[in-house]
Amino acid sequence: MSQEIAVVGSPDFTTGFRLAGVRKFANVPEDDKDEQLDDAVREVFEDDGVGIVVMYDDDLDHLSRGVRRDVEASVEPVLVTLGGGTGSGGLREQIKRAIGIDLMDED
Repeated sequence: MSQEIAVVGSPDFTTGFRLAGVRKFANVPEDDKDEQLDDAVREVFEDDGVGIVVMYDDDLDHLSRGVRRDVEASVEPVLVTLGGGTGSGGLREQIKRAIGIDLMDED
């Protein structure tokens, strides 16, 4: 069972998580984001010890179409995005994908 949290993003984004004790991370410099982000994300998602991957929401726009599709559809590890355009709808979808049910379903 996957139990670790991993963070992918710029050094500024990952530093706070590292200080909080997250040991798995991939720093992707801002100036090389379009070239290195796909590889960093693939590497983290292939790690069997990772259960949750945290990324900055706007970084999803820098992923290639195939990688973005794969990470958004992934159940394990689950992708959690922070900041940027993430609203309650995005968080709701992330929770639904992670646990398999919609807690807010009114039916």
